[in-house]
Amino acid sequence: MRGRNDNHAPVYPLMIVLLLVLSVVGMAQSRHPDSAIIRSVRAGRDVPLTLNPGSAFWHDAPAISFASDNYGRPAGQPQTLVRSRWTRDSLYLLFVCHYQKLSLKPMPDTHAETSELWKWDVAEVFIGCDFEHIRSYKEFEVSPQGEWIDLAIDLDQPQHGEGRQWNSGFKTAARIDRDHQVWYGAMRIPLAAVSPRAPRTGEEFRVNFFRCEGEEPARKLLAWQAPMGPSFHVPERFGTMQLVR
Repeated sequence: MRGRNDNHAPVYPLMIVLLLVLSVVGMAQSRHPDSAIIRSVRAGRDVPLTLNPGSAFWHDAPAISFASDNYGRPAGQPQTLVRSRWTRDSLYLLFVCHYQKLSLKPMPDTHAETSELWKWDVAEVFIGCDFEHIRSYKEFEVSPQGEWIDLAIDLDQPQHGEGRQWNSGFKTAARIDRDHQVWYGAMRIPLAAVSPRAPRTGEEFRVNFFRCEGEEPARKLLAWQAPMGPSFHVPERFGTMQLVR
């Protein structure tokens, strides 16, 4: 029988430690795959909403894009682009939405919340600050006509009554470029409505972006991180937003 070589006894604990380190690194990489991160770039101060992607405010903000449906299948149309910036008080988002056919609500009202706005064309963001209780988050929508709705979502509360009454105080702007079949939507969201913590560089949120476009039977549901089902409300599928300089 071959005897134990005491000179090599420490190798096994060292191998175990190495495997644990690799496992932790792998978990971190799986939490933040490059395709599931949007980086929000710090701005020095709050500014009026602008819908021009080439403006001084937006041109340095990196864009994420998506052109797939809620099952991850190619939707057969140009990509949707999203850019983000943040300040001490606000989170800014710019949607650049190429379209084939718009579905717009008659007699739009941009001064009050529009109930069930998702029945028409909209751009949406779902965002949460709690990585432990991921079923609680906020929902913000803007239409091509500048209509809006904000909701506090708690999937463990089946009626969502209080969430419908919640008001974040966020601002929106929108315009349609019919010549180029693209519409632009912008949001300025108070960060205090998203998280109780003061924002800081390196902070992360759980986030996903969506669009609804067109009318049945050609209506399309588009997603940045596909929920893989008919509902957008699948927080397990969200990506990550990082606040960066």
